[in-house]
Amino acid sequence: MEFVELVKQRYSVRAYKPDPVEEEKLQLVLDAARLAPSAVNRQPFRLIVLPTKGREAELRRIYHRSWFSQAPFVICICSLPGEAWVRRDGQNYHHVDAAIAMDHLILAATSLGLGTCWVAAFDVEAAREVLGLPEGVEPVAFTPLGYAADKLGSKDRKDLSALVRYERW
Repeated sequence: MEFVELVKQRYSVRAYKPDPVEEEKLQLVLDAARLAPSAVNRQPFRLIVLPTKGREAELRRIYHRSWFSQAPFVICICSLPGEAWVRRDGQNYHHVDAAIAMDHLILAATSLGLGTCWVAAFDVEAAREVLGLPEGVEPVAFTPLGYAADKLGSKDRKDLSALVRYERW
């Protein structure tokens, strides 16, 4: 699949089949995150792969929607601010680097016929507890990973002219 077509096909899946995800596909999407660019190649992120079977109640503490734990896996990307590159003005790029890695993972999943849904509206404290996160590790985003049980609907996006400026604001 060509990249532009891949981007058009990616959508936020909110219903998953119980079908297992092949280990090879899981490793490919995780490797896509590993290969993502990061500032000064610091890779200040870690991925936590959670099998969902038997953990639905725990996962519901993190994010309350039932579809969140329908897929065979939920993946969390965490950032490590202490390992990230910091710009001269003090801007720490840990969130940016984690977001790029998660986007690579999500696009790789789409290319393999898997569904995902970027979830940022989660309970941070519940995530910290369930995942056993130490100090200095921040949960950034989650995604279920599995085969979609729903279909791509319309993608409402702003016109390109509303988003792009040339030369100056």
